[in-house]
Amino acid sequence: MIKRIEATAEAVALIRELQAAHGELMFYQAGGCCEGTQPLCLHKGGILKRLGDVCVGEIEGVEFWMDKDLFEYWKHAHYTLDVVQGYGTGGFSLEVPLGKTFKIDYRIYTPEEETRLEPLLAIES
Repeated sequence: MIKRIEATAEAVALIRELQAAHGELMFYQAGGCCEGTQPLCLHKGGILKRLGDVCVGEIEGVEFWMDKDLFEYWKHAHYTLDVVQGYGTGGFSLEVPLGKTFKIDYRIYTPEEETRLEPLLAIES
């Protein structure tokens, strides 16, 4: 099975630091509004997921949820969670006080990869 999301060593280190400081976490990536498409690192349960939102995988035991509309647009892409110095588009994410921002890099799957993707978890009625 091919993972839909992975993380750089820098992102993993930051997740571990945030887990030590804040406990259980979750990621949520929305399709726009005030945070743009920046992935948000939140306390687990820190955002209400909507019907149809999709969990594309886990990093260090932290679920990575995506807005259903954004996932529909990006469903053919592999995501790599990374981190950069500086502030992103907003201040809701837990890494912001550390002067860092999570970001997503992506690439399109090959046709062969598309046949071997990990199953998704989605919010259903």
